[in-house]
Amino acid sequence: MVYWQGYNMSEKTILVWFRNDLRIHDNEILVEALRKADKVLPVFCFDNFYFKITRYGTRKTGDFRTRFLLEAVADLRKTLQQHGAELIVRSGDPVDIIPQLAEEYHVSEVYHHREVAFEETDISAKVEAVLWKKKLNLKHFIGHTFYHKEDLPFPIKDIPDVFTTFRKKVERDSSIRPCFETPGNISIPPIDHPGEIPTLQQLGFDEPVDDSRAVLHFKGGETEALKRLHEYFWESDCLKTYKTTRNGLLGADYSSKFSPWLSVGCLSVRQVYWEVKRYEQERGANDSTYWLIFELLWRDYFRFMFKKYGNQFFKAGGFKGQAPEVVPHEDELFEKWKAGETGVPFIDANMRELNATGFMSNRGRQNVASFLVKDLKVNWTKGAAYFEEKLIDYSPASNWGNWAYVAGVGNDPRENRHLNVIKQAIEYDPKGEYVKTWIPELTMIPAKLVQTPFFLTEADLKLYKVELGVNYPKLIINLAVTSINDKGATLFA
Repeated sequence: MVYWQGYNMSEKTILVWFRNDLRIHDNEILVEALRKADKVLPVFCFDNFYFKITRYGTRKTGDFRTRFLLEAVADLRKTLQQHGAELIVRSGDPVDIIPQLAEEYHVSEVYHHREVAFEETDISAKVEAVLWKKKLNLKHFIGHTFYHKEDLPFPIKDIPDVFTTFRKKVERDSSIRPCFETPGNISIPPIDHPGEIPTLQQLGFDEPVDDSRAVLHFKGGETEALKRLHEYFWESDCLKTYKTTRNGLLGADYSSKFSPWLSVGCLSVRQVYWEVKRYEQERGANDSTYWLIFELLWRDYFRFMFKKYGNQFFKAGGFKGQAPEVVPHEDELFEKWKAGETGVPFIDANMRELNATGFMSNRGRQNVASFLVKDLKVNWTKGAAYFEEKLIDYSPASNWGNWAYVAGVGNDPRENRHLNVIKQAIEYDPKGEYVKTWIPELTMIPAKLVQTPFFLTEADLKLYKVELGVNYPKLIINLAVTSINDKGATLFA
C-alpha cells in the first residue's frame, strides 16, 4: 500500500456535499457514499450568495432563518461526531471550496442532492464544470420529495398544471419509497482543520430578539426536528385533529410547524409520511392523517412544476405570461404592507407577526398575499422576495410557486381568485384574539368591531382609546371593491 500525507491512496473517499439536507436519517447521499467508499468527507459551505441584497432591496436570508441554519449545521456536526465522523465547514463560494477539498482529500467522487430553482441549480452546474475539468464526477440524488420523478405516472414536461389532477394520478399510480436507514459508524479520512461555524455577526446580523408571542421557538437541527415530529404525533396527539385546527392563528399546535425543518432538510418529508402511516396503524386513520399528507404533497408539486417551468416562476407574468395590474404608487403601498401599517388589522397583525418572529400561519399567508396583489395591486414578486428574506421556513419552489398561484399567474385553475380579507378575519379570528395579540393598541375595541376600526365613529374611537393615523394607521385603500371568493386550495402548507 502507498501512503502519502496520512492518506491511504488505495482507499476510496467520496465527498458528501450537504446543502438543504442537514440530517443523517433518510439521507441517500450519505448512505450511498458509505456503501460505495471506504471513507466519506461531509462538507457544508456557507455561501456568501445567500446573504447578499437582492434586486428588490431585500436580503436573500434574514436573521431568524440564518440563526436557524447555524443551529442546524451545528446539530449536524454534533450528530456526525456522535457517529465517529466530522463535518467540514467552510465559508465562501462552493465553486472554489468543493473542488479544492476534493483535491486536498483525494476524493474520487462528489455526491449531493439535486435542487430545482435556477439559482441553486446554477451553483451545482458551476461546481460540476470545475470538477469535470479535474476528471471528477458530481453525482446528483433526489431527496426532497415524497415521490421520485422516475416514479411519477408522467414525464416532467407533461405534469398537469392543476394540482388536483396531479394529486389524483400520483395517489392512484405512484408509491412512496421506504426511508433509508440511519447509518451507524461513519468512517472519515483524517481531518486537520474542520473549520468553525460562523457567528451571526460574521454573517452580518445581530442576534434576533425572540418575541414571547411567537407560536413556537424554532431551533434548527435534526434533533429538534425529530423531537417535534414525536411530540406532535405521539405526545400531544395533535395529528388526530389536524384538519380541523390547521387554519388556526395562535399557539404551537394548530398545525404541525414542520416547515422550517423541512426547508433545510433537518426532517425528511418521506420520514413524515411513514410516521403518519405508523400512526394510522397504531391509533387509526382519519381525515386529519390524510390531510397532512395532502398538504405536504403541495411541496412535491411545486418542486416538480419548477422543473417543468424553470425560472418563469420568478417573472411577474409567471408561466401564464401576463402580469397582474399594478398601480403607479406601488412602492409606497408595499412599504406600508411590509410594516403592517395598512389599516386592516388582520393584515397588519400577520405582517407584524412575520417581522417579529419569522413565521406566519398558512391562513395569514393566503390573506396578506391576496391583499398585496389583488387589493393594493403591488407587483407580487416584491411580496415573494420579502417572504424570502423574512420566513424562517422559506423554500424557493413553495414560496414562489404559492405567490404565483395567488397572483393568478401560476397553478390556480380559477381566474381572478380574490380573498375578502375582512370576511376571512371575522371567520378565522372571530373573537379578535389574534389581532389584539399583535396589535395591542386595539385591545379595548369589542371583538365584533376590532377587524374594522375604520368603520367606527369618532366617539367610539375615543372611547376605545384609538386615534387613527396616530396610534393605529388609517386605511390606505378603499376596501369596498373587494370581491368575496375565499374557497380554494390551502397554500403555504
